[in-house]
Amino acid sequence: KHEQVPPLALFKDNTAAFVHDLPGDAISNVSGDSNYVRVQVLTPVGVLDRQKQLGVVKELTEIVAKAAGDQSLAARTWVLITESPDGGWGIGGHANTGADIANAARKALGKA
Repeated sequence: KHEQVPPLALFKDNTAAFVHDLPGDAISNVSGDSNYVRVQVLTPVGVLDRQKQLGVVKELTEIVAKAAGDQSLAARTWVLITESPDGGWGIGGHANTGADIANAARKALGKA
């Protein structure tokens, strides 16, 4: 949604969520609180400008709080946007560059 890519299987099939449900004593902040959520977004470098970053963080924070039924969780939800360097997004045994991904999208759209 925020990356604004076409609705191609290339993107849909490689967009996923992984939930790691850890025991309460497996995480804590310095004060000893363990009631936090961390969401990490992996995206190719340069895809999310500042407005898109703000949108991703806001939307994912809202999703977490709503899913938990606890609006106060929004203040304890950390969203980390991690940019994969060019050539650092490996799928199917190939380390894709931004150009590789763009070429695959053009091919899927019939514009290659």
